[in-house]
Amino acid sequence: MKAIKKEILEKHGYTELVYERINKKLGTHFSKKEIASFMKQIITEAEATCFKKIGKNFYITNKQQGIKITVNSTTFRIITVNQLIS
Repeated sequence: MKAIKKEILEKHGYTELVYERINKKLGTHFSKKEIASFMKQIITEAEATCFKKIGKNFYITNKQQGIKITVNSTTFRIITVNQLIS
């Protein structure tokens, strides 16, 4: 999964609605730039074993930050994020 992690880091992107969705799901008021930086940090810090492909999506779990990111495996666009429940 190291190759997938690298590819996601290089190619991930966003739609306008996703910026709003990320802020809503995380309860934040980040700017687009702050969201991009935060998502890159989450992906970078996640262990390679925490990248799973199920169907048409990748699921990236960062247990330290308590966040799970869903990424489309074809377009590499971030679809949504969820906070993990402890």
